[in-house]
Amino acid sequence: MTEILFIVAEDPEGGYVARSVGASICTEADDLAQLRDAVRDAVRCHFDEVDRPRVIRLHFVHDEVIAA
Repeated sequence: MTEILFIVAEDPEGGYVARSVGASICTEADDLAQLRDAVRDAVRCHFDEVDRPRVIRLHFVHDEVIAA
C-alpha cells in the first residue's frame, strides 16, 4: 500500500473525526493541525514501517442543510 485515505468530517460536538478507508483506523482532534498529527501518529501505530503507506490523503466531507 503506497497511500491511505481518510474521510474527515466535523464532529457535531466540536472538532474533527477522521476514519480510514480500507483499514481500521479512527482518530479525532479539536482542530485541523492536531488532526493531521493524530492521523500521522495513528498510521505509524497501525502499520509496521515496511508496510506503512508513504502518502496519507485526507478527504474532507462537509454536510450543509438548507431550507426549501
